[in-house]
Amino acid sequence: MENQEQQASAADTLTQAIANKLDYLSTLQAAVQHGDDRKVYELLDQVRYYQEVKKTRSTRTVNHLAELVDNIHPEISHYLSDKLIDYLGHIYPFFYYEEYTTGLFHIYFGNWWDRRLFGDLDVINVQFKFDEKEYQKLKDSFALEAHGQRLNTAQIESISGQSEQLQRLVDAQTKRDNQKAELREQLKENSSKSSMPWDSGKLKDERQNIIDQLTKLADEDEQALNAHKTIKENDDKILVLSKEDTILNYEKQSIRDAFDDFEHFEAHNASLYADYLNSLVGKSEGEVADND
Repeated sequence: MENQEQQASAADTLTQAIANKLDYLSTLQAAVQHGDDRKVYELLDQVRYYQEVKKTRSTRTVNHLAELVDNIHPEISHYLSDKLIDYLGHIYPFFYYEEYTTGLFHIYFGNWWDRRLFGDLDVINVQFKFDEKEYQKLKDSFALEAHGQRLNTAQIESISGQSEQLQRLVDAQTKRDNQKAELREQLKENSSKSSMPWDSGKLKDERQNIIDQLTKLADEDEQALNAHKTIKENDDKILVLSKEDTILNYEKQSIRDAFDDFEHFEAHNASLYADYLNSLVGKSEGEVADND
């Protein structure tokens, strides 16, 4: 008798577990059929939804039922992306999105020439996943602007200084040639001098000093010989850095136009999940007409 009761209890537990799963999936299916994206997001992460949207604690610590649809996240992301990207287009008019595979989206900053791949859009979590290197460049650019500098100002100045130094070496070729001729004459005189033993050390020091000067001039000749190539390479580097500064200026202006400053931009990014889901409340539950 006791064994039968245990079996019945186990069957009831299993039946209830299956019913819970079926209820979860049917609720999710109905939400999709009715275009209720807000409900879909709630079902995908009930804990986060209650914390960030409802501002209350969920009765569950983990929504294990959401694991039932882990393997169809790409399809869910593709479905949810339509309304989300439309919303983002109004808040972040400078971001453009490319679905490079089902449910996965690249973010591009701007529609101008040489625009940058800026990261990815995580539709399921309503989150930007910016490229850390590109995002830091933008952040640093805002900080440097307060000091009247661009991101690449210091680097451009350093490269320009190197080119100016090389150009001075090229311009000084005639002067170096005259110096070398004088030093070679001095070396000849030094070598032809006969001296007493106590003068040999002095002559040796003079000879070494002349040789050191000739070596230095020879090094400068070699640098001057390759100077035009190096200056051209430096010009190309400066062009790339200047273009990057120009692109960053476009990006900064776009952010200022939409958010006033970088701090407000970051604040909007941090609250994007709650802001978006709150914008959906009532819009897909029959409370607002489809064409409103």
